Amino acid sequence: MSSIRGGTPDTGGRVNFFEFVQDRWSLLWFQGYQHLSLVVQSLVIATLIAVVVAVLTYRSPLWSGLAEAGAAVGLTIPSFALFGLLIAFITSGVVLSVVALAFYGALPIVRNAVVGLRGVDPGLVESARGMGMNRFAILTRLQLPMAWPIILTGVRVSAQMLMGIAAIAAYASGPGLGSFIFSGLSRIGGANATNSAWAGILGVVVLAIVLDLVLNAVGRLTTSRGIRA
Repeated sequence: MSSIRGGTPDTGGRVNFFEFVQDRWSLLWFQGYQHLSLVVQSLVIATLIAVVVAVLTYRSPLWSGLAEAGAAVGLTIPSFALFGLLIAFITSGVVLSVVALAFYGALPIVRNAVVGLRGVDPGLVESARGMGMNRFAILTRLQLPMAWPIILTGVRVSAQMLMGIAAIAAYASGPGLGSFIFSGLSRIGGANATNSAWAGILGVVVLAIVLDLVLNAVGRLTTSRGIRA
C-alpha cells in the first residue's frame, strides 16, 4: 500500500494542477479506492460495534448514559495523537488505520442508536409481546427497523468524519489519499507541493460526497415507507 513512507506521488517538474492530476491519475484513482475501501470497512465494523453497545445499554439509564458519555469523551481525543500512540502496539499500517477509524466511527453511531431504540413506542413493544414475539424477535423485527433511520443518520455523520480522519492514516503508513496531502504539506514551496496537497484534499471531498449519496440511497432502500412517512 502506498504511503508517505513508501512513495513520493508529487515528484517531477512544476506543472499546473490539471496537468498534475492527469499525470498521476492512475495513482490518484488507486489511492482513492484504498481510501474509500478503508472508510467503508471501518464504518461497517463501527456500525456493528455501536449497535451491539446500544442494544446492551439502552434499557438502563446508567449504562446508556455511560455509553453516551464515553462516546462524547472519545470524540475529544485528537486523531493524530491516537494514531501516534497506536503505532507502538500495532505494526501494520492497514490494521492500525482500521482500528482507529472503527473507534472514531462507532462514537456518533452509539448515541444515535441509543436514542433510536429508546424512541420506539413502548405500546408497540407490548403489542408485539402480546402476539407471542420473544425479545430477540421484537428487537430484530420491530425495534431495530424503527430505529434504523436515526441509526443511519449517525452512520452518515460518522462516514463524513472518517473520510477526513482516514487521511491521517498516511502518518502511520496506512492506505489512502493522505499520502498526497502529507507529501504536499511536508514540501510546501517545492515543485508541485500545493498541487499534491490539493489533489488529496479534493479527492477526499469527492469521495465523501459519493459515499453520502450511496448511504442516502441505502437508507431509502432499507427503510419501510411507513417509517419514512
